[in-house]
Amino acid sequence: MRRRGAVAVLAASVLALTACGGDAEEPTEEPGAGEETTDAGGEEGAAEFAEGSTMAELSEAGSITIGTKFDQPLFGLVGPNGEPEGFDVEIGKIIAGELGIEEDGITWVETISQNRESFIETDQVDLVIATYTINDDRKERIDFAGPYYEAGQSILTLADNEDIQGPDDLAGKKVCTVSGSTPEANLLENFPEAEVVPFQAYSDCLTPLRNGQVDAVSTDNVILAGFAAESDDLEVRGEPFTEEPYGIGLAKGDDEFRDWVNDVLEEIFEDGRWTDAWESTAGTVLPTPEPPAVDRY
Repeated sequence: MRRRGAVAVLAASVLALTACGGDAEEPTEEPGAGEETTDAGGEEGAAEFAEGSTMAELSEAGSITIGTKFDQPLFGLVGPNGEPEGFDVEIGKIIAGELGIEEDGITWVETISQNRESFIETDQVDLVIATYTINDDRKERIDFAGPYYEAGQSILTLADNEDIQGPDDLAGKKVCTVSGSTPEANLLENFPEAEVVPFQAYSDCLTPLRNGQVDAVSTDNVILAGFAAESDDLEVRGEPFTEEPYGIGLAKGDDEFRDWVNDVLEEIFEDGRWTDAWESTAGTVLPTPEPPAVDRY
């Protein structure tokens, strides 16, 4: 997490005076003279950050705290080694690396749909990368960088359920989703004839689905695809019926940090690191999409 006031500052202005034939050369300024900066990771040629910026504080501390999901296959799932893995996790590692922070300098904190904003507001995390849909209500409390992926809400049922083929078949059905999530709001607003059954986490919906307590689970297609990929008895039905731009949550008003994260995202869209992160995680199940355009609102 950010450590205010703990940044070591390097002087960026160096004067070199050399006598040559009795004449002194003019003082020479290095690039960036006049602005105090911190080197990321202290490595030669590493990025420099303005004194007092979130980037400088995190870089100097050599650590960052990132909130992510711990139960979302393909995006954020705790693996056998006890560490989360997935596309969101890889994006977090890239951002940390651009700050000069090694992987062992990342503290991963589980964030569920209900606590993502509050964790950012109370400085429990520096960033949230957790299948986090950008919307106007959330932007009242926190800021977003991105989007870095465009998902869409869909439906998961038992593979032998022939009654539900798409969202129009949800009337009169019990549909499990997560309390406080964008999918819950979409169901309540657009499918009022469905009976919405909220749980704390999407993974909590799977047992009720299998034992008949609910008829379907609804959330973003990539989350559901991860569950279906792990279990032959589950199947994703129909095409996505919403647009869910995934963003990186950070403290409201930290425009400098948000702009920097957006710069990193655009860089990895271009240089192939975003594609590599996708294909090593979610891309093992899903086709590789084009990265979205960053929204610098």
